[in-house]
Amino acid sequence: MAAPRTYRSRCIVLGKTKLKETDLIVTLLAEDGRQVRAVAKGARKPGSRLAARCEVCSTVDLLLARGRALDVVSQAELIAAPLGAAPSFELLSAGAAIVEAASLGCFEDASDPFVYPLTERALAVLGKVGEGAALDLIVAAYIMKLLSHIGYRPDLTSCVACGDEAVTYFSAAAGGLLCASCAASVAGAEEIDANEARWLAALIGLRFDELAATAIDARTATLLLAHAHVWAATHLDARLRALEFLLGH
Repeated sequence: MAAPRTYRSRCIVLGKTKLKETDLIVTLLAEDGRQVRAVAKGARKPGSRLAARCEVCSTVDLLLARGRALDVVSQAELIAAPLGAAPSFELLSAGAAIVEAASLGCFEDASDPFVYPLTERALAVLGKVGEGAALDLIVAAYIMKLLSHIGYRPDLTSCVACGDEAVTYFSAAAGGLLCASCAASVAGAEEIDANEARWLAALIGLRFDELAATAIDARTATLLLAHAHVWAATHLDARLRALEFLLGH
């Protein structure tokens, strides 16, 4: 039996790209974890409500028509705007880093029920946090949780090379923590103290709400975000521009 030509889907908007003079291509994370790319025709026309209902980071209920290459947005209803109606530049930058990572961690025709709720919750907690070092912490946690789920979980228990528990370095290329002796032969290994190592484990082990409620200084949060960035760039083999921008600010 042929699939229905139209279907409804709850989605998170991961990105938008201009198409022709008045259209948009929206990249979406569907509720089943698939990545969907669809054309929103006329979304950039003056007075169109379609673009406003499909803002990046928003959760939307869509009626989609199946197309040969891209699906077509027939109807859109805004469900939630977790970053608020007028998010700050800092909050927008953090949200952009999350949806950029999400777009690299989900795939067309490959459902994954973990990615959607993870992304939805991370954005919701970002909106509650609003500003400060906790933003970097939540973004770093999202990246490490997502990468761990798709198969790139760092070894944070002992040296990945020799098993020594006296670890003082972190290396994305090596796969986790290293002792000083082994780190000497690993290019790009970054020195890390015991507190930062505990925080790396917490990024994966604690919930977003728990992390947001935990006090952290700006320097440590930025270091954790930098480690998460290198981890993602190394294992996704991609340049994460939104994350680079967030680190540069």
